[in-house]
Amino acid sequence: MASPDPLPSNGRALVIRQEERADAATDLERSVELLRAVADGTIAQHRVVRLYAPVPTVALSRRESRLPGFETATRAAIERGFTPVVRPTGGRAVAYDESCIVFDIIAREEQGAIGQARFFREVGDALAAAMRDLGVDARVGDVPGEYCPGEFSINARGAVKLIGTSQRAVRGARLLSGMLPLGAVDRFADVLIAVNAALDLDWDPATFGSLAAEAPGIPRTSVEEALIAALAGF
Repeated sequence: MASPDPLPSNGRALVIRQEERADAATDLERSVELLRAVADGTIAQHRVVRLYAPVPTVALSRRESRLPGFETATRAAIERGFTPVVRPTGGRAVAYDESCIVFDIIAREEQGAIGQARFFREVGDALAAAMRDLGVDARVGDVPGEYCPGEFSINARGAVKLIGTSQRAVRGARLLSGMLPLGAVDRFADVLIAVNAALDLDWDPATFGSLAAEAPGIPRTSVEEALIAALAGF
């Protein structure tokens, strides 16, 4: 059977480096707005890549919002200085702030040609290659006990989670969002310990990795350029 056509090339990509700071809910709403704009053709490009530095946020899934401990989890996030929000994509709770890079990639999809697993896989491979170019022993795959577990996570050395990704699809387009921590992650681990305990979900805080621990000293702008090249060019 013939392999599927490649996803759109970087010549058809719109890159958005969001400079202004927005609140947590607005940042996630913009992801959905871009998804719909690509799907209905309001944005002419077949692919959009967006990067931004978020406010302190704990993003939870809709599934988690239905769990009995959700209100306790949101209070725990607020007490630790994070805004709890329900994100439009799947997965489990993730914590981040302005020391991280959050990214979206939205691709137009004709008649289901991309598919969830293929999108995860191709974006994951591109991200892992970008991290290797930055000096990280990066691989695609989950590590036991990671936060927001998923088989297409980007890990370092097979030991810690470096980038997590999640998806949402509408008719005509797919959105994949992810987060890369650049610096210390103790604050994120602390809030996720409390949030996941409230939700009665297990995880191992030792699996929360960061770029600084794997390849220290890389300027943020260099990391952003690497991510843009990977997401717009695979």
